[in-house]
This record gives sequence, structure tokens and C-alpha cells, in this order.
Amino acid sequence: MMTDLPPLALYVHVPWCVRKCPYCDFNSHGVGRDAELPEVDYLAALLADLEADLPLAAGRTLGSIFIGGGTPSLMSAAFYRDLLAGVAARLPMARDIEITLEANPGTLERGRFHGYREAGINRLSLGVQSFRGAQLQALGRIHSGDDAITAVAEARDAGFDNLNLDLMHGLPDQTPALALEDLERALELAPEHLSWYQLTLEPNTEFHSRPPRLPEEEVLWDIQDLGHERLEAAGLRRYEISAYASPEHRSRHNLNYWRFGDYLGIGAGAHGKLSAAGEPGRALAIERRWKVRQPNSYLRRRHDPRGFVAGHSRVEESELPLEFAMNALRLVDGVSMATWEGATGLPASRLEARLREARNKGLLVEDVDRLQASPQGLLFLNELLALIGTE
Repeated sequence: MMTDLPPLALYVHVPWCVRKCPYCDFNSHGVGRDAELPEVDYLAALLADLEADLPLAAGRTLGSIFIGGGTPSLMSAAFYRDLLAGVAARLPMARDIEITLEANPGTLERGRFHGYREAGINRLSLGVQSFRGAQLQALGRIHSGDDAITAVAEARDAGFDNLNLDLMHGLPDQTPALALEDLERALELAPEHLSWYQLTLEPNTEFHSRPPRLPEEEVLWDIQDLGHERLEAAGLRRYEISAYASPEHRSRHNLNYWRFGDYLGIGAGAHGKLSAAGEPGRALAIERRWKVRQPNSYLRRRHDPRGFVAGHSRVEESELPLEFAMNALRLVDGVSMATWEGATGLPASRLEARLREARNKGLLVEDVDRLQASPQGLLFLNELLALIGTE
């Protein structure tokens, strides 16, 4: 049984956006177009937050950094230059570290891409969602389709050669033809990575309390099938339920999540997962922790002896099969059982009976050395996870 610690990543949360989108359930807070953000104070808080977490990452190297939000591109290039310098002074980074910034293609952030690239960011994720004005308006987005096209051009001009576009489908009143039209416009921009995911109505969102008129189930299936076929034909291979990329441009940061790697989380409402070697012959000790959610409260915690942590919990050994499977089974190719053992510290035999039942139902591929959902299993992932997570 392997007990090595998994790879380590860093997630940085920037909680502010211009306007809260009606479908968004992330920890984001609309501040309007002209708000002056507390960059200096937030930078100091982030680095103090990281400093407090350093004992959890002693002797480990960061393989990736992901800066999400909110709208991280509301912050200046100087903010990220100083942030990344502060991180590098506290933790070793892999020589080929992947550093991703989420950006809104609206006009507010234009002209900053050169500065972001010079600060050390080498992967950009643009929240396009759609190129059609009516659907962007329905989603509460502040940009137009032309803004998205211009943002891609400016990102390329700034030297970004690893670009992701976020695109939604199953939008209000969307037909298969309109969904494919969005995909064609995205493909014309030649992104190295495309996150193509269905709009869902999440609790505690405006859309959940006042649902828009969404396509019927049969239409959603048509959109999914036709879109998948078109993306594969364009050379973007599906490697996760909602992620398509050329093989060399898969998101390393997200792969670390899906393979049950570790990550520090800093910033308002950020979550982290850290492993520690357990007793000989036992599973790794895994802790999840989360930070104070409200931005103003988070900023005040810098001078509070309680620190930034709002709560933490240990992942019990009995919970590990489900915890691992919830991530790994999203990957189209799954993971090896050796990866299961290395990430959880548990022997593969722990899952044997559950996997046999799942294979008998046609939800897993017939390969005893891999944990991999079948095409049917990807469609009925919740059913598969219920089998994996039940003793």
C-alpha cells in the first residue's frame, strides 16, 4: 500500500465582481463598475493567510496555482506580481508551474493582459458563456460576444498560448442549432482548452428562486451529443465530463482536484484539502478546511488571533471511497487503482465488492486495474457514486 503524499496546488479566491450573475452560487459579491477594491489590504491578508497555512505544506512544492472568483481580473497586474512574488518567497514552485487566472472579457479589464503575463500568469480562463447578446443578457453577463472575441485577441497579443474558454449550454430558450453556433464561434478562436458545461439551477441563486425557461430534456440530450461530436472532430478531446482540450493543454490544476491531490486555499471563503501521513498500515489523515466567507470579515481576521480559518473537518476512513470517487470518476479515462491507493492510503481490495456490483450494472469499464466510468456511468454518475460510497 502506497502512503506518499499527493501533489500540492494553491487556490486563491478573489470574491468581488461587477455584478452577481443570477446563476452563480460561488462566493462572489457585486460591487459595481466604479468600486475601488482594497488591493493593498487584501494582498496583505492573502499572504498572512498563506503564512498561517505553511506548516500544512512543509517541504512540499506547488505544481499549480489557480486564481478564481468572483472576477479576479478586477485586480491590477501589480497586485498579481506582488502576490506571486509573495507566494514564491514562502513556498517552492515547480519550474514548469501552471498559473491560471480567471478573467471576464468585459471592457473593464481590457489592456491588463500584458501586465498579467509579465506578473507570471501563464494560463488564462475567459468566462465567455455565450456569444449571443440575448442569452448573455439572460445570464446577467456584462460583456458582449464581440468583447469576448476582442479579449481573446488581446490575450494572444500579450503572449498567452494556453487559453481556456468557459462556455455554457442548455441556456434559456436555446436550441441545438444555437448551441452549436456558440461552439463554432468558440472554435474559430482556437482555444487550447474549452470548458463546456450545462447551466444548472443551484440553490441560493436568483435562477433557483425564479427559474428561467430552460430547454426540454430531449433538447438537452441533443445539444450534448451534437456538441460533443463537434468538439472531438475539432481535435479537442473530452477528458472530464465538461472539459475538452488538446492532450498537452489539460488543466493541471483541475486534474489535481480530480485525482484527489492536495491544495491550499487562501482568500475569502476559499477551501483547502491537506493530507498527512497516518499511522503505519492506515489511510492518510485528510483534513478539509475553509476560510471566513465575507470579504470584510476576512480582511479583519488579519489582526484577529482566531486567524482566517472558519472551520475544518477530517475525512474519515469510511468516507474516503466516496470522496475519491466523486472526483476521479469525472475523468473520462478514470484513474488507476494504484492512484487510488496512493491518494487515499487504502488498499484497492477495500473497493472490490462495490466495483464488482458497478461493473455488473454496466457503470464501470471491465478493467480491474482502473477506476473508470463507462459511457453509461458518465451519464448516470450519481447512481455510480451511490454504489461506490455505500458499504
